[in-house]
Amino acid sequence: MLNLNNGAANIKREILIRIAKLQFEGNLEDGVHYIAREMFPRNQEPIRCCIFHDRELCRQRVIARLGHSLEDYDDEKPLAEYAKTALGREKPTEPMLTVLHDACNACVKAHYMVTNACQACLARPCIMNCAKKAIQIVGQRAQIDSGLCVNCGLCMQNCPYHAIIKIPVPCEEACPVGAISKDENGKERIDYSKCIFCGACMRECPFGAMMDKGQIVDVIKHLMSGKKVVAMYAPALAAQFRGAPGQLEGALHAAGFYKTFEVAYGADITADKEAAEFTERMERGDVLMTTSCCPAYVRAVRLHVPALVPCISDTRSPMHYTAKLAKQENPDYVTVFIGPCLAKRKEGLDDEYVDYVLSAEELGALFVAKNIDVAKSEVILPQTPSTPSGRNFAHSGGVADAVRKRLKNPEILRAGVIDGLDKNGMKQLNAYGKAVDAGSQADANLVEVMACSGGCIAGPSVISNPKIAAVLLKKYADAGDQPDGRPVEGADV
Repeated sequence: MLNLNNGAANIKREILIRIAKLQFEGNLEDGVHYIAREMFPRNQEPIRCCIFHDRELCRQRVIARLGHSLEDYDDEKPLAEYAKTALGREKPTEPMLTVLHDACNACVKAHYMVTNACQACLARPCIMNCAKKAIQIVGQRAQIDSGLCVNCGLCMQNCPYHAIIKIPVPCEEACPVGAISKDENGKERIDYSKCIFCGACMRECPFGAMMDKGQIVDVIKHLMSGKKVVAMYAPALAAQFRGAPGQLEGALHAAGFYKTFEVAYGADITADKEAAEFTERMERGDVLMTTSCCPAYVRAVRLHVPALVPCISDTRSPMHYTAKLAKQENPDYVTVFIGPCLAKRKEGLDDEYVDYVLSAEELGALFVAKNIDVAKSEVILPQTPSTPSGRNFAHSGGVADAVRKRLKNPEILRAGVIDGLDKNGMKQLNAYGKAVDAGSQADANLVEVMACSGGCIAGPSVISNPKIAAVLLKKYADAGDQPDGRPVEGADV
């Protein structure tokens, strides 16, 4: 996994901060033109061929952060017009991802390469284990015939010197469903009919060519208009910022949000309902139920493992229940879900109660733009009480654990956890699909699936190291103000 501390991520965050500052100053349309020039001055060492190319790529990145698709890019259109359109739109547009083709490195096809660490040893396991006879010794070094090689990787696995390496195409390698491929010019493109919006390609591309379309302009517009904009923060978000309990709420209020809703409360509702649904399904003879809170997983099943569709829980996600509660309290609230997930943007567009979805990166930029330090913010305790298990939804295994704690007979539950929908995770998913299709008993009767390995705290838009986030999440979960194992509630949501 590409470490979140990298140049591409830093440029993305700097652009978000500059956009937010300009908008709060009321100068977005006039000032957006100068972002690329200020970030890439003439006397700076260029990243690509020249500083003007760097500026052009920055300009296109700004357009994506304003919420536009780069597939419709017009290089003669001033950035001020893109900003004006963003400020005037009624709602975000699909798809959630866009590709900056000019930044794409057009990486060569994934292949294996012999390095100079090769010793041309006597054992020669690379040759002995290659069924296609694609390897021979030339000039005291192994050589791979690309015409015969089928990229099985056995040579790399068997080399005692680790002299054979795989040269991947990072975005293609990261995509679990084969939604990314090269066009006729060797550039990567996304097949949105296959894409599950997990964000893995966006996280792994070292050139920052895979980009999410921002909604920060839309949210700031409403914050500045005086509307009652409410922040619904995901449990994973509480693990992105250091601070005492209640300080994130204080920071959100300082940023201009009218009210905050803890989505962990919605997670408790989800867990209550899934526990009741699981009991009902087992009593009627179902062999398997899967969780439903991860939208990337749900989309993966609907598009790629149709045999599992009947097994998906009918229960809605914590985001949905939280947004519905907010709209029931006041239909005029502008509801903004905030978390580290890309797929939530798609779910938000499809949910009648969710108006906008901000990423953790966008919220971080908003805080910087307004000089808000979470650790120094006022403490405002949540008004929606939640349990430790509801808050722990953000960690892999947390959903299944929350359901178990709410069952009257927890011994009936045999939990299976797919921790990350990478290619191996999809194989696990397909195995469950085949078992259900064949009518056979699976090794679990409740399967929790998280698209991101480790859970939402490792989402594609995090700003905190997942290991640190796991520690912060535990502190946050342990501070839950309601006991676990509460009886199933019949909340009208």
